[in-house]
Amino acid sequence: MKSKKILIAGGAGFIGSHLTEKLLKKNYKVICIDNLHTGNKKNIISFIDNKNFKFINHDIVNKINIKVDYVLNFACPASPVAYQTDPIKTVKTCVIGTTNLLDLAKQNKSIFLQASTSEIYGDPLIHPQKESYWGNVNPIGIRSCYDEGKRCAETLCFDYKRFYKMDVRVVRIFNTYGPNMQVNDGRVISNFINQSINNKNVTIYGNGSQTRSFCYIDDLIEIIIKIIQYKGKINQPINIGNPDEYTIKQIAKKILSLTKTKSKIKYSKLPLDDPNKRCPDISFAKKNFSWSPKVSLDQGLIKTIDYFSK
Repeated sequence: MKSKKILIAGGAGFIGSHLTEKLLKKNYKVICIDNLHTGNKKNIISFIDNKNFKFINHDIVNKINIKVDYVLNFACPASPVAYQTDPIKTVKTCVIGTTNLLDLAKQNKSIFLQASTSEIYGDPLIHPQKESYWGNVNPIGIRSCYDEGKRCAETLCFDYKRFYKMDVRVVRIFNTYGPNMQVNDGRVISNFINQSINNKNVTIYGNGSQTRSFCYIDDLIEIIIKIIQYKGKINQPINIGNPDEYTIKQIAKKILSLTKTKSKIKYSKLPLDDPNKRCPDISFAKKNFSWSPKVSLDQGLIKTIDYFSK
């Protein structure tokens, strides 16, 4: 049987590189396109000599013409530090880039998967967040380039699905962590680990009572592959993440304990539009894909601390 060819936009990034590794092991042919804005070639260096892998330095804001069976869109800066550096570019990546990849999938009659985000829920008024919730997003704030960019990308996905009868699948990814994260991406886990292993004060923004739910990368990749390989129709976005909820202060204390650091907690002003609560309702993924996360926070943090320490 001929190997299926998969294009992964953002394939040199954190999630994209892990997905590439697993798909190559499953005998798929993987074409990674990435402009290396936030992706890193070191994440894919071990695949370069694999005959089933190809890397193309390309920005999805520009069209690409290539024959593939699947188009997976993971191309967009995902941390506030990265996507706020050039917010207009972020919006263009979400809207023009997604349109270009949808056109490519339409041309090839490919299955299309869009990596969306829990940020589409904004600062939610419903907890935990179900896929049926429309969100509470500031359309003109400093995070809007990403939040509204991803919301518009979902609109495009479902309009292409309805109008062109395409097989389009949308996953809403909640906070994910693990090896291959950018060291300086400004996210909670990477910040706290970096500060701890360097014996610097661990910075909590606000009073630390805001909550997050963290999913280890291996669990996330497992459900993404299940969704890619699913033979039926999927007519709604799917929340994927870990429903175990922790306060930011609890996360900081765990990392301080696991790193055995001399660091202390330091409090700083909360950024604008920072969500107060974030936790996925994963009932749909559990019921339809027999999936739920297996890696505990402590297990995942130990592996991630080991990666950052090296």
